[in-house]
Amino acid sequence: MATKIFLNLAVEDLNKSVEFFTKLGYTFNPQFTSKQATCMIVSDTIYVMLLTKPFFQSFSAKKKLVDTTKEFEVSICISVETKDEVNTIVNKAEAAGATIPDPATDHGWMYQHSFDDLDGHHWEYCWMDPAGPPSE
Repeated sequence: MATKIFLNLAVEDLNKSVEFFTKLGYTFNPQFTSKQATCMIVSDTIYVMLLTKPFFQSFSAKKKLVDTTKEFEVSICISVETKDEVNTIVNKAEAAGATIPDPATDHGWMYQHSFDDLDGHHWEYCWMDPAGPPSE
C-alpha cells in the first residue's frame, strides 16, 4: 500500500475554508467530515485535514498555534502538469479571497506561483520539466 500524507491545518472558519477550496476544484471526503474537521482530497495519497482552531489545539496542549497572518508556518507545494495549471489555480485562489505575496517565478525548467489562503497558510503550485534542470 502506498504511503499516504495527511497534512493538518488549523482554520478559523471551517465552512469558509471548505467554500474557498471548493472554488479551487478540491473535493472533500464526507466520511472524515464533522463540525470540527474535514478531509480535503488532493490526490489518492495526499489529504489536507482542515481543523477548527480549538480542535487543532486539542492535539497539543503545550504548544500554541502560530498566527499565520504574522508568522510563516509552512510552505505547502503541490506540483501540476503545466505552467497554465499553476496560473489557473493561483488565479482561482485570488478570486476566492487569497492574497498573492509574490509574483510568479519562471526558471525555464521550473515555474512557481503561490498564494496565502484565508487563514494565511502558504500554498505554492509548481510545474517542473520532467527532464529536470539543464546540466551545467
